Amino acid sequence: MRNYIDEAEQALLHTYNRYQVVFERGDGVYLYDMDGKKYLDFVAGIAVFALGYHNQEYNDALKNQIDRIIHTSNYYYNVPAIEAAKKLKAVSGMDRVFFTNSGAEAVEGAVKTARKYAYLKDGRTDHEIIAMNHSFHGRTMGALSVTGNPHYREAFEPMIGNIRFADLNDFDSVLRQTTDRTCAILFETVQGEGGIWPATEEFMHRVRALCDERDILLILDEIQCGMGRTGEMFAWQRFGVKPDVMTTAKALGCGVPVGAFLMTERVGQNSLKAGDHGTTYGGNPLACAAVCKVLELYEKMEITAHVREVGAYLESRLDSVAEQFACVRARRGVGLMQGLVFDRPVGDIITRAMDKGLVLINAGTDIIRFVPPLIIDRQNVDDMAAILTESIREVCGGC
Repeated sequence: MRNYIDEAEQALLHTYNRYQVVFERGDGVYLYDMDGKKYLDFVAGIAVFALGYHNQEYNDALKNQIDRIIHTSNYYYNVPAIEAAKKLKAVSGMDRVFFTNSGAEAVEGAVKTARKYAYLKDGRTDHEIIAMNHSFHGRTMGALSVTGNPHYREAFEPMIGNIRFADLNDFDSVLRQTTDRTCAILFETVQGEGGIWPATEEFMHRVRALCDERDILLILDEIQCGMGRTGEMFAWQRFGVKPDVMTTAKALGCGVPVGAFLMTERVGQNSLKAGDHGTTYGGNPLACAAVCKVLELYEKMEITAHVREVGAYLESRLDSVAEQFACVRARRGVGLMQGLVFDRPVGDIITRAMDKGLVLINAGTDIIRFVPPLIIDRQNVDDMAAILTESIREVCGGC
């Protein structure tokens, strides 16, 4: 394993500070490294592997599609894309789907949709988008432009123009940024990288009302918080605040790279037309076969109901951990998207947990993020809490 890590450091562009492990296989909610060591996974590939590892029905669906056809391009129809779009519309309540290769590409498409929608209304090209401070939408230039963290943007300026930033859950700050040129308001229904901050019901309803009043598009980023992670298929469904445009990815393919942006029929009929947007790989038969099987298994396994049950238990166990240590300032999150906020950097705690066979990641320097496979059970939560408690105690002492 050490040799592979050394080779990676010579061959791969160093844009990640990787943990010193090479994972070789997975089974259920566990990962195994090249030396055979077993790890309880509370990261799920950053909220991707919702159904866990080595789900036989999922694997068989992909193998079957590989034997049929993998790629055709979007100049032609393919059955998996049609079926995947139909299923995705059914669970989201949206009307039109564009498949992408990633979440960042989905955000790019959503931004273009908003600008084209506004352009068709008045022919102007100076429209503005309001995004949120502390948000994260991706690393491509458009997605980076609406990411509310200057640290990510500063080396790559200038970004795309006419982006304003407000504060999540502060409606007055949104109102102050709104002008007659505002064409869209964009935010994560639950901020992920920014610290596991859920949007409040009041904030969402007030922003929705503002958008309706002024014909502004509401764009909700559900890339990390969607696909059942909060106990609803999409986090906005908890409050019934339907967006005009929505992005999704990560668990949409449960490991196969695929994303999508979706929109209402009104937006679909008055925004992107033939030639305005495209992708070579997006919506190919293999990726969409994965989407079809994922959505089928979600229904069969009653994933959202399971998340509501186990998510409540995870909250209670994390609250119990927090009560034991003064260095833990807060727990926040929804369902199986949770965070523990510390009064110090959490890197050493995560490393210690890794040594003990528990995989965790951070959200910022001072937050441990918990985004496990959605199939975890109470025993998995208990096992995680035991290792976490031991790791915090060893790193922080009594704190």
